[in-house]
Amino acid sequence: MKRELDRSLLLTILFLLGLGLVQVYSSSFIFAIESFDDGLFFVKKQALFIALAVGVTFITAYLPWKWVYRAGILLWAVAFVGVVLTHVPGLGVRVGGAVRWLNLGGGFRVEPSEILKYTYPAFLAFVLPQVAKRGMTIRSGLLVLMAVAPLGFLLAQPDFGSVAILSAVMFALLFARGLKWRYVVAGISALGVAGYFLIVKVDYRMARVTAFLDPWSDPAQKGFQVIQSMLGFYSGGVTGVGLGQGQGKLFFLPEAHTDFTLSVLGEEWGFLGMLITLTLFGYVALRGLQIAVKSEDETKQIAGLGVTLIFTITAMVNSGVAMGVLPTKGLGMPFLSYGGSALLSTCFGLGMLLNIDRSNRESKVKSFIKINS
Repeated sequence: MKRELDRSLLLTILFLLGLGLVQVYSSSFIFAIESFDDGLFFVKKQALFIALAVGVTFITAYLPWKWVYRAGILLWAVAFVGVVLTHVPGLGVRVGGAVRWLNLGGGFRVEPSEILKYTYPAFLAFVLPQVAKRGMTIRSGLLVLMAVAPLGFLLAQPDFGSVAILSAVMFALLFARGLKWRYVVAGISALGVAGYFLIVKVDYRMARVTAFLDPWSDPAQKGFQVIQSMLGFYSGGVTGVGLGQGQGKLFFLPEAHTDFTLSVLGEEWGFLGMLITLTLFGYVALRGLQIAVKSEDETKQIAGLGVTLIFTITAMVNSGVAMGVLPTKGLGMPFLSYGGSALLSTCFGLGMLLNIDRSNRESKVKSFIKINS
């Protein structure tokens, strides 16, 4: 019996995909002309990514849950291998001081860490019940090691943001499954100490924290990005200066079409545009939590909650960075930032949520029919 997808969630996803294409066009046009002599360079690629993402969303939503769940684990394994391969000389591509990409040729690159993030909950949905059922056996220990190992390779790229997000999601899922408070506190404390040294002992990370605390102490260098981003929000006011009319993207705001695209949106669409956009993100997060909580199958609960947390935390961190309330971090905004790896991975994750919701309703209908037959 086929059940319809959650229309409100699906329409929200499709709307954000369309908004993302408009946003990439507006934020990248001038940069694309100057860099590639083609104002639509990024838009054409993003349009292809969006077409593929729509297909991924529907396929993931309608396939049997077991297939999607196994595909998630398989993609996680492939992404893990991809993250490892970024450290192989000649395979990894360095951009902005980090080696996070693999070159596919033809001008296309893949960022394995993005695929790893949204498939990580599927792998944890396999690992956590196994550990709970068997205890800490050799098999369980190997599974736990496999779940933690990617964090070390991500940190070496370096990709501190992904490590922080995945660690937070892992502890949140453990807590949701009944991990005792003392273990949660001990784990968070250990991560806090490790995070402190990883920031304080690494010059560029410490520089970001210093710029966050007082961007005006070095407005031309360390504080430049966050100052330009905040100026964009200020210029937008309540209703914005109009689509395509923003000034920040005219080489004042670095990474306008990726990390700081939200600032361009704030300048051109204003406070009202920001409010509507972030409300839509909040709705996706809310529905994700509702879907996960209502699931009776533990793999669906873990996977659904994990995907929702990754989506939500990523959006919150990017928003916080753009608004100057968090230190600068190279993390794109879901749907709105340019990039195929992140977009396809996000839609795979949200497709899992749609699948979980659909399969949950199918199970309830079948149970009702069985009881009353």
